Amino acid sequence: MTDRDYPAEVDVAIVGSGPTGAAYARILSERAPGARVAMFEVGPTVSDPPGSHVKNIADPEARAEAQRRSEGRGATGGAAASPVEMAGRRARAGTYLLRDGFQLEGEDGIPALAFSSNVGGMAAHWTAACPRPGDSERIGFLPDLDELLDEGERLLGVTVDAFDGAPFAELVRQRLAAAVDAGRPAERRVQRMPLAVHRRADGALVWSGSDIVFGDVTRGNENFTLHDETLVTRVLLGDDGAAAGVEVRDMRDGSPDESHTVRARVVVVAADGLRTPQLLWASGVRPAALGRMLNDQPQVVFAARLRDVEPPAAAEGRAGALSETSGVSWVPFTDAEPFHGQVMQLDTSPVPLADDDPVIPGSIVGLGLFCAKDLQWDDRVEFSDAERDDYGMPAMRIHYRLTDRDRATLDRARAHIVELGAAVGEGLDEKPFTLPGGASLHYQGAVRMGAQDDGRSVCDPDSAVWGVPGLYVAGNGVIPTATACNPTLTAVGLAVRGARAIAAGLGAGAGVAR
Repeated sequence: MTDRDYPAEVDVAIVGSGPTGAAYARILSERAPGARVAMFEVGPTVSDPPGSHVKNIADPEARAEAQRRSEGRGATGGAAASPVEMAGRRARAGTYLLRDGFQLEGEDGIPALAFSSNVGGMAAHWTAACPRPGDSERIGFLPDLDELLDEGERLLGVTVDAFDGAPFAELVRQRLAAAVDAGRPAERRVQRMPLAVHRRADGALVWSGSDIVFGDVTRGNENFTLHDETLVTRVLLGDDGAAAGVEVRDMRDGSPDESHTVRARVVVVAADGLRTPQLLWASGVRPAALGRMLNDQPQVVFAARLRDVEPPAAAEGRAGALSETSGVSWVPFTDAEPFHGQVMQLDTSPVPLADDDPVIPGSIVGLGLFCAKDLQWDDRVEFSDAERDDYGMPAMRIHYRLTDRDRATLDRARAHIVELGAAVGEGLDEKPFTLPGGASLHYQGAVRMGAQDDGRSVCDPDSAVWGVPGLYVAGNGVIPTATACNPTLTAVGLAVRGARAIAAGLGAGAGVAR
């Protein structure tokens, strides 16, 4: 599926190979199979098939190497110091930190802001949670949102029964439900977490990555090519102001430092929540809302222990990266309780225990609450026309503050998570821990969708950039609402809508680039 030879022209150029870029490739392969589609990814292919989750790699050393190769140019020798860990900040495996500009004087900033550079994007490293948005998380001007989410679940391979055999999972949900379900509608009560996790034919649990979104139909599409280790430096615009293609550069070691032009009728920028607006800025596409309304999800964690349980009977072991003793439960967001709860059962304790206090698998419960951000126009990412990042693109500078409302929500979350821990069992921590800003990796809003072109959004309901025909954006950055739930399912659903619009527009002209 990967190719090193850059085409001179295609129908659709897709920038980025994460789940939303993969969704565009998949829908176009299904609905416009005659269209020539080229995808460009700045990072290397680190898993087989391309885009698969690295945690499906059974060998620990091979898995660690795949994660290391995903950690950006600075982490792999392209810069003097690794951005994986700096100044007390540490990125999780497979990601790397923003080197500078993450926190300006007098502001809260986003100190743990991180990226991945690899085929599959962050979906090669994610926790695969795919909850549906509810209440004010939903995008009110999309009447087809639920059908789009259905399609997102199909593409991501979402299931709810992957961990039905986990010990104590139902007990955990019963105890959580007793604490929070009163007065909630059925769809917002405690339930099993929808996960992009499935079983292989041999019975092992595996994570979904972009490989699942691509599917056999994309891998078998002779008109689709994936070009890894390729930086897109600019979206090209025609004399009429419409997208006309992309300028790319081969990033492999020893490759000549020269640009290649790939003409295209349509360009989809699905880089990530921050590099998508970066590429638009570098291309001279600079609407007023670009980079604005940037939001992360403040996150609080706590650990509890089930004390009144007996060790489960030994289950039949299966080879695989996911523990069969894990259970993942969901406490949905509501406007009354503006937190999204992700509750996971663990094999080991995150808190040191006495040697004579053995852990029953599944009895340690890790609770996490994600909070919805108070959206502010001045929370934004700015780009420099003078300074450059490790890839030679406009350097980023983050302006970001927590409002009084955000701080009040965090206080409520800290109190609530202790209550949930007490409902489940016995708290293991003295108090909950608030993760540094950016730890969620759920950056949204910087290329936000809007119902009309009023200067407050970057793209229309089909994800087409206002005023630039043929240019689309994709990813978590498109989501215009303040969400607490994991955004990937919503972002993939929005990508489905955009891909359908492109397929319909290509029509009989597919296969003939301008």
